[in-house]
Amino acid sequence: MSPSQESRLNLLRQLFAAFNRHDGAAVMACTTDDIVFDAAAGPDICGRRLSGAREVLAAFEATFNSMPDVAWECLRHDVFGDRGISEWIFRATTADGQRIEAEGCDLFFFRGEKICTKSAFRKDRPLQPARDEAGGTR
Repeated sequence: MSPSQESRLNLLRQLFAAFNRHDGAAVMACTTDDIVFDAAAGPDICGRRLSGAREVLAAFEATFNSMPDVAWECLRHDVFGDRGISEWIFRATTADGQRIEAEGCDLFFFRGEKICTKSAFRKDRPLQPARDEAGGTR
C-alpha cells in the first residue's frame, strides 16, 4: 500500500471517529473547503446535494442534534487511488423514540490528503419500535 493510500485510510478512520464523537470541527478538518456531500435521502437523483464547508457542517450538526445517540459502526474502509469507500451500520434514535438501524456506505473522492466529495447510501429500512427502559418494545 502506498503512503498516500495509508494516509487516506487513516483520514477515513479519523472522519468516522469524529462523526461518532459528534465533533463537527474535526469532521470538517478532514474535508476541503469546497466539499460536496450528497445525502442518502432527498428530492434529487443524488439525494440532497450540499456544497461548501458551512452548508455541510450545518447538515452534520443537525443530525447530531436531532439524534443525540447517532453512531456509525464502521465495518470496512478501502482506498483506490483518489477514491475511497466506507461500509458501516447507522444507528440512531429519532425524537419520538423510534430506532434506525441500517447498513450503508459512503463513496469518497480525495483531493490531496482531504475528502472533496462524500456520497452516502443507506438501506431504506422501516423505523423500529421504541424500546422501554427494560429493553422491550413499546
